[in-house]
Amino acid sequence: MFYLGLDLGQRHDPTAIAVVEGRDVIRVRHLERVPLGTPYPGVVERVRAIVRHPELVGKCALAVDGTGVGAPVVDMLRAARLGCDISAVTITGGEREHHDNVPKRDLMAGVQVLLERDELKFARGLRELGSLVRELTDVRSTTGIRGRVRLGADGYGEHDDLVIALALACWRAKRGQRQNGFGAGRLPGI
Repeated sequence: MFYLGLDLGQRHDPTAIAVVEGRDVIRVRHLERVPLGTPYPGVVERVRAIVRHPELVGKCALAVDGTGVGAPVVDMLRAARLGCDISAVTITGGEREHHDNVPKRDLMAGVQVLLERDELKFARGLRELGSLVRELTDVRSTTGIRGRVRLGADGYGEHDDLVIALALACWRAKRGQRQNGFGAGRLPGI
């Protein structure tokens, strides 16, 4: 089974796509930044092209950042009849996962746990692997004046779009299994 993570960008923040395979050991098969300025219908077409790859047809699930501008894009993805299950994930600053509302902290922790356990493997020749490694090292947790914790790479020279796309794909792959960083309940049919 293949799991896709889609982090939607805006004008200055690229859209990123990650494709992983497996559930116990997760293999990152594809990382991509969609060219900056690509309209959302173009993003939907790019996702369609990926899920129509012969290896993925009928064997994939998509987790998309449904936060903010994500809701109408999720509608476009569903209307595109991609042939894969679509989870619209609302990334929150909260403390606890509830259905498809997932704290950003938990998404990031899930990737960290996989790395620490050596359960995240990378395919050879991933074009964006260097960018992903930079993003992973740039992610910081900061506390604001009012005590609010912010997690991201902003202000450190990199985006976190590839990390978020990867985290969404890993979250979807691990969904249904209770594990540190990915504590969701079972989905029907899995």
